[in-house]
Amino acid sequence: MMNYTIGDFIIQLKNAALARKKELITSHVNYKNAVAKVLVKAGFLETVKTETIDGKKMLVISLRYVRRKPSLTDVILVSKPSLRIYIEAKDILKNQGSNVTTILSTNAGIMTGKEAMKKKIGGELLFKIW
Repeated sequence: MMNYTIGDFIIQLKNAALARKKELITSHVNYKNAVAKVLVKAGFLETVKTETIDGKKMLVISLRYVRRKPSLTDVILVSKPSLRIYIEAKDILKNQGSNVTTILSTNAGIMTGKEAMKKKIGGELLFKIW
């Protein structure tokens, strides 16, 4: 069975937010760390730290709440291992609602749809979050 690291990670974040947890501790993977840092910049998470717990490198993620409501309310996984969805810079706006943030994996790293549009680069549309 193949794991979809990024999909599992995003669902873990969503479930932790819905369960009103203060933080999520998960295994450290560079890809997860990059996504978490983008989500901090976008205002969905409070902080991301790398810590060693029981000799293993772990990510400690503090979830963000506004007036006791989670900033992260829902996600839609767009790209999957079986079906990768790629998008050009000019099409990013079509895929982004007013309060929906798209997260892309580009050749310049992981970034939000807005950043990718500014830099005029497309990439793999990983997920939409709001």
